[in-house]
Amino acid sequence: MKIKALKGFKDIIPDEVDIYRFIEKISRDIFHRFGFREIRVPVLEKTDLFVRSLGVATDIVEKEMYTFDDRNGDSVTMRPEGTASVLRAYIEQGLHASSSLQKLYTIGPMFRHERPQKGRLRQFHQISVEVLGLDHPRIDAEVMAMAYLLLTSLGLSARLEINSLGCQKCRPGFNQALRLFLDNCQGLCDDCLRRRDTNPLRVLDCKNKSCQEHYQKAPFIIQHLCPECYGHFQTVKEGLKLLRIPYTVNSFMVRGLDYYCRTTFELISDDLGTQNAVGAGGRYDGLVKELGGPDVPGLGFAMGLERLALLLASQDNGSQKAWTDLFIAALGPKAQNVAFPVSHYLREKGLSVTMDVMDRSLKSQMKQADRAGANFVLILGEEEFEKGQAQLRDMRSKNQQPLTIKSDLAEWGDDIRWELGTLNSEF
Repeated sequence: MKIKALKGFKDIIPDEVDIYRFIEKISRDIFHRFGFREIRVPVLEKTDLFVRSLGVATDIVEKEMYTFDDRNGDSVTMRPEGTASVLRAYIEQGLHASSSLQKLYTIGPMFRHERPQKGRLRQFHQISVEVLGLDHPRIDAEVMAMAYLLLTSLGLSARLEINSLGCQKCRPGFNQALRLFLDNCQGLCDDCLRRRDTNPLRVLDCKNKSCQEHYQKAPFIIQHLCPECYGHFQTVKEGLKLLRIPYTVNSFMVRGLDYYCRTTFELISDDLGTQNAVGAGGRYDGLVKELGGPDVPGLGFAMGLERLALLLASQDNGSQKAWTDLFIAALGPKAQNVAFPVSHYLREKGLSVTMDVMDRSLKSQMKQADRAGANFVLILGEEEFEKGQAQLRDMRSKNQQPLTIKSDLAEWGDDIRWELGTLNSEF
C-alpha cells in the first residue's frame, strides 16, 4: 500500500519551487528597498501566544490550530500565522532596545486545520511583514504601497480595499449599534449567535452566505470613528493618493483576528474565485503590550505564497522557468572525458551547467537542453572533436559559432566563459 501525503499537505515539486523562489526573490528585493530586515522564527510555539494574540473567539483558535501536549505536558501549537511569533521574538530578544523602529519580515510555513481548497492548504507558506514602533498614518500608506508594488513587480494585478476598525475609544459605540442590529436579524448561524454577545465585530467576518446577506444592511464602523481615528484614516487615504496607489473604501471589511485596530486592508484578485484575497493586513496597536512587551504601535500584512504561485502559473509569464546557463552535449568517450571536468570548472566559476553523462544521441541531448531551459549549448561532436573544434549554439537565436578546444582545462574553460559573456551580459 502506498503512503500518501496527509490531506491538505502538498509536495512542492521542482517546477513549482522555481515559482516560489521567484516570488521570494522579488519579495526580498522589494522589502530591502523599504528598509526591512528578515527574521526567522520557530514553527512551534506555546499555545498561549496565539490564544492571547488572535483572540479566543476567532475561527483559528476555536477550530483550526494544530495544538497538542508535548512530552513535558506543555500545550504547544504549530504556528497558524506569523505576526504573533515575530512579536514574541521582538519582545524576548529585546529588539526594541536596539532601535525604536523595527521593520521585519519572515517567510515560511504556517499550519491551519481547515477545509483544503484551491490556494488554501493545511500547511501553507506565508510572507509576513511587520512595522513596530511607528504610529504615523503615512507608514500605513507606505506599507500598503509596498504590498501593491510587490504584486505589480511580480506581474500581477490586484485592487486595494481599505477600511478603519477604530480603536478602544470608538469601538463600544459601534458594538452597541451592531448588537441592536443583530438582535433584529433572523436565521443567523450558530457562530454568529454566539459571537453576537461576546464579540459582535467578529460576526461581520462570517462566510455564511445567509449571514452575509443580513450584514449588507449593518451599520458601518467608520460612521462611529472617534475624531483621532477619523483623522488617522483621512491621512492614510491622502498618503495613498500622494503615492498614486488606487484604492476603494470597503466599509464592511473586518479582519478575522482580534488584534486589528484602525487601518485594515486587503489586496484582491479577481482570478482566484471566492477566495480572492492575495494579501491582507492592518494596524495592531496594543498587541505588543498585551504580549508582555513595551507599549509600541504595530502594523503589518501577510501574503500567501500558494495563491501568488497560482496566479503566476496561470499567467504563464515565464517566471517559473529554471534557466540553465550552459548545456554541454558531448558525443563519444573522448568528448565526454573533456566535457566532464570542464563542466565542473565552469560551475566553480559561478555558471549553471548541465551535461548528459549517459552519452546519448545529439538529438536526445538537444531535447534535454531545451527542457533544462539552457541559454546556450556547447556541442562536442566526434568528428569536430577530432579536429579540435566545438560548436557554441545560442538557443534563442539558433546561431552557432565555432570554438577551439584547448588542452589546458582552465584556459579552455575561461575561453568558454569569455564567449558566453560576449553573447550574454548576465555572464
